Amino acid sequence: MTNKLAVGATIGILGGGQLGRMMALAAHRLGLKSHIYCPDAQSPAFDVTPLKTVAAYEDIAALSDFAQQVDCVTYEFENVPAATAAAITEVGTNLFPSAKALEISQDRLVEKRFISTVGIEVAPFAKVDSQAELVSAVQKIGLPAVLKTRRFGYDGKGQTMLKTEADIQTAFATIGEQPAILEGFVPFEKEISVIIARDQAGHVAAYDPAENVHKDHILKTSTVPGNITVAQGDTAKSIAEQLIIALDYVGVLGVEFFVVKTENGTQFVVNEIAPRVHNSGHWTEAACLVDQFEQHIRAVAGWDLGSPERHSNVVMENLIGDEITAGMNTTESNAQVHHYGKSEIRAGRKMGHINRIFAKKDAP
Repeated sequence: MTNKLAVGATIGILGGGQLGRMMALAAHRLGLKSHIYCPDAQSPAFDVTPLKTVAAYEDIAALSDFAQQVDCVTYEFENVPAATAAAITEVGTNLFPSAKALEISQDRLVEKRFISTVGIEVAPFAKVDSQAELVSAVQKIGLPAVLKTRRFGYDGKGQTMLKTEADIQTAFATIGEQPAILEGFVPFEKEISVIIARDQAGHVAAYDPAENVHKDHILKTSTVPGNITVAQGDTAKSIAEQLIIALDYVGVLGVEFFVVKTENGTQFVVNEIAPRVHNSGHWTEAACLVDQFEQHIRAVAGWDLGSPERHSNVVMENLIGDEITAGMNTTESNAQVHHYGKSEIRAGRKMGHINRIFAKKDAP
């Protein structure tokens, strides 16, 4: 059943960072209001809407009040506490994507098991809750491997590489002896991602895959089209579609892949899924008439999805730390800059991004 919101309705957004900000901007463009809920009083998303709640995600009374003021709730990050999601749904307000999607995606072990049950390839993995389990996992998976915390890791945080036997002795302490997962190293040729959306009626729309390059574990560029064939792109989209349907998902989902060359051809290994609009989908702002933020708002509002068709080739570059200053001063005729409105510039902090578009015949 579709819960279609009317123009003028209010969408609640958990999280006040740049993704929440861009979702709010998209909602306002469509004639919908947005209400941001975030514990940080300096949240950049607060700048683009007068409706806000500054309270902890564990504040059940504030969450209940917030949920009663909006027509549906979505979120900009996957680490929403389970109690937060429960407080929203107990009021009777729809939460999109669902608590199920949150539960799966915020724990790397649960996520890997889920993807495997769908029949999709992932890196070899094993649960690690102790030093003894780490030793056992290495014996099973081998080296090199990557040890990752099961929760709260992003942009390379909460993980460490194991290359030698000596690394086994220090790796578990390096990640703070937290519940973890050991993943076998995937000898990938490149990394790509697919941004895909599903509406409340079950219709699916996938954007073209982006080829991603990371610097210091932070996404630096996303290029579309990537250096893959049309058939390979279709395969990646098909895998993403299998996942979004299996999750019974509503909204935009990011699916990250390792592309691996094998004797039998190209293999696509899912690295992770993100139940939200995604950094590697920012290119859609400049290269598509309906970007990922509008697509997400359309889905959670019960509206029909827009077209994911791309009219231009594009390179999205993250502006990290003090790169934002030069980025904002660009005079390039093909460049679109987005500043996130963060008050403090810090090394390693995403401050904005720049999209450079090219005619399809003039791809870089």
